[in-house]
Amino acid sequence: MKTPSLLVLACAVALHAQQKKELPQPRVVTPGPVSLAPPSDAIVLFGSGSGVEGWTKPDGSPTGCRAENIEMICASGAKDAVSKVKYGAIQLHLEFAPPLMADKKGQMRGNSGVYLQGHYEVQILDSFENPTYADGSLGAVYSEAAPLVNAARRPNEWQTYDMVFHPHKCDADGKVIENGSVTVILNGVLVQDHHRIKNTKPGCAEGPLLLQDHSGFKDAPHTEMKFRNIWLRKLD
Repeated sequence: MKTPSLLVLACAVALHAQQKKELPQPRVVTPGPVSLAPPSDAIVLFGSGSGVEGWTKPDGSPTGCRAENIEMICASGAKDAVSKVKYGAIQLHLEFAPPLMADKKGQMRGNSGVYLQGHYEVQILDSFENPTYADGSLGAVYSEAAPLVNAARRPNEWQTYDMVFHPHKCDADGKVIENGSVTVILNGVLVQDHHRIKNTKPGCAEGPLLLQDHSGFKDAPHTEMKFRNIWLRKLD
C-alpha cells in the first residue's frame, strides 16, 4: 500500500475545510438564566472554596490553572487541565466564561474545549456573533456534530454546560460493539440530542475530564478561560 503524497493529503484537508464551510450556521436562540448547585451525590471537581488540587497537567504534574475566589482560571500556557477523577457514564455540569477578544475571529476567539474521557471534545468558543465552521462552534461535538442551535451568551458572561455521557461498550476483547453517546444542554437549551460518538478511541477504559489549553495551536492568541461549579455524577 502506497503512502499518500503530501499533495493528496493537502487536497483532502482542503476538501474537508470546504465541506465544513458548507454546513449551515446554527439558528440563534437567546438562553434564559441557569444556575445549578451540585446534588448530594455529586463529585465536585471545582466549586466554591475549592482549590485546584484535583487537577493536573497531562503529564501528571500539578495543574497550571489557578483558583481565585470561586473561579478556576486557566490562561494560555497552563497546559490542558486533567481531572484526577476518572469515570465512565456520567452526568456533568460546568460553568465557563470565555473572554472578550473583539479583535479576533472564528477559532481564535475564546477557544477551549471539554474532553469527555479525555478524548471526545465538546467545543468551548465565544460563538456570540462570531461565525465559524458549524461543527467547531460552541455546543458542537468537535468535527462530528454541529449544535442544533446557537445558544451562546456574550463573552465574559457565565455560561453552563449540562451533559449526559455514556461511553462506548466493548466486548471481552476490548472491541467497541456499541458507540457511546452524549446529550448536551447549553445555557438551558438542548444542542446535542443523544449524539452517537463516531471516534472509537480509546475504547471503553474510564478516563478523566480534560479542559483544553488552546495555546498549542498555530497562531493561537493569549486566552484566559474561567471555569466554576464543575461537578459530575457517576451513572454506572
